Amino acid sequence: MQKKDLGLAVLIIVVGFVVYLRNPLFLSPINLANTANLIGLFGLFAIGQGFVIMTGGIDLSVGSMIALLGVLFVELIGKYGVPWPLAMLIVIAAGTVMGLAHGLLITKLKMQPFVVTLCGLLIYRGVARGYTGEATAGFPFGATFPEVEWLTIGRSFGVPHSFIAMLLVGVICWVILHRSVFGRHLYAVGKNEDAARYSGIRTDAVVIAAYVICAVLTSIAAIYFAMFTRSVQPSSHGNFYELYAIAAAVLGGFSLRGGEGSIVGVMLGALLLQELQNLVNLLGIPSSLNFAVMGAVILAGVLADQQFTRYRERQRARAMELRGQDGRSAAG
Repeated sequence: MQKKDLGLAVLIIVVGFVVYLRNPLFLSPINLANTANLIGLFGLFAIGQGFVIMTGGIDLSVGSMIALLGVLFVELIGKYGVPWPLAMLIVIAAGTVMGLAHGLLITKLKMQPFVVTLCGLLIYRGVARGYTGEATAGFPFGATFPEVEWLTIGRSFGVPHSFIAMLLVGVICWVILHRSVFGRHLYAVGKNEDAARYSGIRTDAVVIAAYVICAVLTSIAAIYFAMFTRSVQPSSHGNFYELYAIAAAVLGGFSLRGGEGSIVGVMLGALLLQELQNLVNLLGIPSSLNFAVMGAVILAGVLADQQFTRYRERQRARAMELRGQDGRSAAG
């Protein structure tokens, strides 16, 4: 665990303790289980956003992707009777194509990630709304899907399966990012893409892979959200979820400049955000202030990242200066 991750973990414990003192229901089993479920749901696609941010990019389309892919999943198993394993594969394949399209537009046509994914945000939301005619996509009355419901919204020993899924995905992504050649290439591309290219790294392939990973994790999250809500209103489903993902990544130590971050950090960031949402609910703060709280958290996270980076640069410069003085003294 990095120092940033340890500091974030301490902050989570402190905030949780303060909320518990104000409202002991914070540590009730039902509240912890519900909060863990939301952490899992948001943590899934926040991890994917971390991969994109690692490259110095951003994906603003994840909320709209969750809406469109949620509609697709509900329609496939509810309206057309497609077996749920096949429906899942179709949704994940559709998400993969979206991520691949983002990566190709950014790397081959040299478009800005902000522009590409902003267009995706508008297109996917528009397609979802157009397909449903602004109606809510939902399952037929009384329809049940025991296997997929157990897999997505079920619990084992009181732990929501969405939270378990996030932990499993987190372990896999931790290995990919921190213990694989691809992970080292991803860090290199985020630090300096030109230098990475000159060193022989296929930078375009790395960037494309990051956007595909983000889209695949977002499509998995879309399935979980669709089963959690059991209906999808295209005009509002997934609204602003991209901000949650970005906030979780930034809080978790991912630098918007690229080249920094950890999987443990982004999961802790997702946990902190849901803890703050829980704080708003338990302390009776108007829900209309949710976005104000999240905006303040993002701002604080970015400011802290900037100050930490400047401090580290000053320390590095001072160390180099001291080594230079020692070298001159030895030569003299």
